[in-house]
Amino acid sequence: MANTGEWENAEPGVKRKIFGPGEQLMMMEVHFEEGAEGYEHSHPHEQMSYCLKGRIEFRVDGRVTVLQAGDTITIPGGAKHGVKALEPSALLDAFTPLRLDLLKRE
Repeated sequence: MANTGEWENAEPGVKRKIFGPGEQLMMMEVHFEEGAEGYEHSHPHEQMSYCLKGRIEFRVDGRVTVLQAGDTITIPGGAKHGVKALEPSALLDAFTPLRLDLLKRE
């Protein structure tokens, strides 16, 4: 069953929409204003991010990678990571297992 969720503010200049999850996999779309940051954090979940538009600088365990539309990155569980939008950008993020913290099911 499709569930598109509602847009919510995540951080300054960042909004996200969390899609209805499966049993062990979930996705969300994240939009960034130019210069907006997703602050450095870590979680035990494996993450894959697909750049829908724009250019985004990822920092994963101190290593910098710039993604542009059509690029993907995989972030291992436990890795410290953060992002900065180099221009207006959008990501599609997938997580496994479910991020209960984001689903508010803790």
